Amino acid sequence: TTGDRSAMSRDTLAALRGSNLAHLLAISGLHMGLLTSFVFAAVRMGLSLIPGLALRVPVKKIAAVLALAAGAFYLALSGGNVATQRAFIMVAAMFVAVLFDRRALTLRAVALAALIVLVLRPESLTEPGFQMSFAATTALVTVFGALRDWRGWRAPRWARPALAVVVSSAVAGLATAPFSAATFNQVSHYGLLANLLAVPLMGVVVMPGAVLAAVLAPLGLSWLALAVMRPALEWIMWVAHWVSGLDGAIGQVASPGPLVVPLIALGGLIVALIGGRLRWLGLGPVVVALLMWMNAERPVLLISDTGGLVGVMGPEGRVLNKARGEGFVAGLWLGSDGDPATQQSAAERLAGAHAPDAFWFDLGATRVAHLRGRQAAERVASACAAGADLVILAAKGSDPPKDGRVIDGAYLARTGALAIDPDGEGLHEVSASALAGQRPWSSPSAPRR
Repeated sequence: TTGDRSAMSRDTLAALRGSNLAHLLAISGLHMGLLTSFVFAAVRMGLSLIPGLALRVPVKKIAAVLALAAGAFYLALSGGNVATQRAFIMVAAMFVAVLFDRRALTLRAVALAALIVLVLRPESLTEPGFQMSFAATTALVTVFGALRDWRGWRAPRWARPALAVVVSSAVAGLATAPFSAATFNQVSHYGLLANLLAVPLMGVVVMPGAVLAAVLAPLGLSWLALAVMRPALEWIMWVAHWVSGLDGAIGQVASPGPLVVPLIALGGLIVALIGGRLRWLGLGPVVVALLMWMNAERPVLLISDTGGLVGVMGPEGRVLNKARGEGFVAGLWLGSDGDPATQQSAAERLAGAHAPDAFWFDLGATRVAHLRGRQAAERVASACAAGADLVILAAKGSDPPKDGRVIDGAYLARTGALAIDPDGEGLHEVSASALAGQRPWSSPSAPRR
């Protein structure tokens, strides 16, 4: 209810992520939508049961106002984080449409909600939560709008709720998959199965139970609702552990190039916004983006901003110079490569390249040595004499020899982390500071040596 995960074990969190059910933890669109929809439906149904009242007052608008109030209360109760604020703005735009006798679920309402979010928080545009929320909402509104106007075969009325769950889970999963994979570098192969087994209980039992628990809490009877919620939550957790434990449940995905995600978004918008057969032209940018993603190349050499961790791409994947230390950075590198290896196993690759105090490798025609140890700065000249064209070390204040190049701590302090690729007879270098740009708060780029 409040988004507090402190009592959850790491295994539980990993199971939810591996089964693509981690979105159930976030106080975002799903929770806010289920809560406000339940309140709206319950109030509207309850008032409609009183004929004298239903014929004299706008029952639908009263239900919309109370649903908005419930959403605002939930926003305050959950702490009002960015994802919850975004979800509230989305449902608020839809219920305000109801108050003005407009259709609630339209692309105009989605666009209005996105515009409000961007006016309040422009930085949200680059956040995966914003991208996935509006991708899923846009896809759902588009698909269910098309199904509403469909004049072909229609499922029996009794089967429509179940089919709606299947379709919504499939559509939302497909719409958010590219953004999720690009951000987290993994894909849950059985995520649709897990969502089909878990999300219906979340909407039918857990969220109504949470509302009932909040209503009964002042009377000391919230335990009645919590007792109903418990078996549903246990089922959801069982599904998460079972699905995440299946063979091949999680696939690793390399990070895409900078144009891939924008092209996918462009293609999706063309499909959603253009009517008729021309909408299928949107598949073109999507196909191009997927081909670019499949052929995306990762940097051959990566150097951390401290100079203490380097990773060079080898036949079996990226080889790291150490098995421990700077684990967060190492995990990011391996994840961006789409490599499931751990830092320990990545450091064990090509063990012959490691010496007690140095890590030697070839970068195209360039011989590279990474020196470590307390006296690394004093061994730069000897490394160059031994054939190193480029010497990397974490220490500062090393003297560059005449016949070699040095990347040391002082250089990295100005450039930040580095990505280096062979470029003909030389090397092509991209620094973190260059990607960040020259801002008043950023460090000046280091001069070339």
